Amino acid sequence: MTTQHQDVLILGAGLSGIGAACHLKRKCPDKSIAVLERRHAVGGTWDLFRYPGIRSDSDMYTFGFNFKPWLSPRVLADGNSIKKYVADAAKEYGVDKDIHFGRKVIKADWSSQTQLWTVTSSDEQGGNLETWTARFVMGCSGYYNYDKGFRPDFPGEKDFKGQIIHPQFWPENLDYAGKRVVIIGSGATAITLVPNMTDKAAHVTMLQRSPTYILSVPAVDPLSRALQATLPASVAYKMNRARNIGIQRILFQTARAKPDVVRRFILAMARRQLKGSNVDISHFSPSYAPWDQRLCVVPNGDLFKVLRQGKASIETDHIERFTEDGILLKSGKELKADIIVTATGLNIQILGGVAVTVDGTPANAGERLTYKGVLLEGIPNAAMIFGYTNASWTLKADIASEYFCRIIKHMDKKGYKTFKVRGDSSQHTQDTVFGGLASGYVSRAAKELPRQGKDAPWRVTQDYMSDIPVLRYSTLEDDILEFDGKVGKKPSRMEKHALGAATKLADLVTAPLKGALGRA
Repeated sequence: MTTQHQDVLILGAGLSGIGAACHLKRKCPDKSIAVLERRHAVGGTWDLFRYPGIRSDSDMYTFGFNFKPWLSPRVLADGNSIKKYVADAAKEYGVDKDIHFGRKVIKADWSSQTQLWTVTSSDEQGGNLETWTARFVMGCSGYYNYDKGFRPDFPGEKDFKGQIIHPQFWPENLDYAGKRVVIIGSGATAITLVPNMTDKAAHVTMLQRSPTYILSVPAVDPLSRALQATLPASVAYKMNRARNIGIQRILFQTARAKPDVVRRFILAMARRQLKGSNVDISHFSPSYAPWDQRLCVVPNGDLFKVLRQGKASIETDHIERFTEDGILLKSGKELKADIIVTATGLNIQILGGVAVTVDGTPANAGERLTYKGVLLEGIPNAAMIFGYTNASWTLKADIASEYFCRIIKHMDKKGYKTFKVRGDSSQHTQDTVFGGLASGYVSRAAKELPRQGKDAPWRVTQDYMSDIPVLRYSTLEDDILEFDGKVGKKPSRMEKHALGAATKLADLVTAPLKGALGRA
């Protein structure tokens, strides 16, 4: 078994992994890197999911990388376009030559003696084990299990005579023409599938246990298209990106401060979309406050459109059992079906299931605090890249990778070999890196997710404008992050004040828009 050495090992060639690799090429061009990817193509999520209509649920001006303009006028891009965008970025920065496909990473161990990570991977085609050593490791494999989606066992499943399909494992060339389709779920996958299956299906029913907040957005933003037509691509991209970051931030902050106001606004938009139909607004009226779970968006109201047209219907009920011909609901109603799609969610898996040890001792992420939302306490020379839950994932992934590049450059300048976050037991809470998000997949895997603390830098803000000064400009050496076993000084009151200035400025800039939403 041969051993290969790199300065930085990146686990995963999805949006986060390719982004991290490109940042390293840009900021640390002297460092050797390797990207280990289990699949046989880049894209991660966008290579895995193949169901009809697969698309982003975030606008592409913020979902795209901050260093590579998104040139299409489409706000919510289809899966193939996103995958191509990621592949193009890899090629543009020469990252494509550093990717090793078909590598399942099994374990990663840090040695304090050698000051190196030793990573073991398996070549899934040949079955051979490979050993890699590296000074640094970046976990960019996302947060869910690619091998197993979440699907509860429903009573009577064996009685059903039709097909049962999970969107994570969509059959190639599935024939649903003229078929009755029931889609179980109310999240982003379900609301994408419904309008995209009505073109061929006899009828599509969306069966949800509880409603979700759903907001319609333009498929093509006319202002963005106008800017792209008149300005250089990079300038137009930055302007569209800045505007959309502001809108996302306002909506989330207002939802937290005035949930009833945002609820009324979203439901008013839904009523407008349903006008002229007999669809009851109760199907779009959750019992929880906006952003307690992730808000869903649909392009040009496509879901509402097929409901108005009668091509699709929606049921809010609980399942009693499956029958030969469909699903019997608790209410006594039976939904006839030829195909049942279980869009019931995902299973969380940290680091793609890699067993992480430090000097041979297991290092469970679920028992550790996250520092600045990027590093984990007690795990040297490593980062775990998480995105935002209330905005585009890539916004945080980008600046998290930039922060890691800052650390590497700082270590080179000072001659340091290692860094490690010192823990603080007084800061431990039961809150995860996903914060107050109450989605089922988060609740089911709370023990696996890294924790966040009570105060900064242990607190995950889920706020891009707050994270920018912290990750891009703050002093790297403080009283928590140690380099070669030594820590620096506690940040001064003046520095803390300076770091908060950018956030306050952002609040001032966006105040008029926030006020307008409050009056809506």
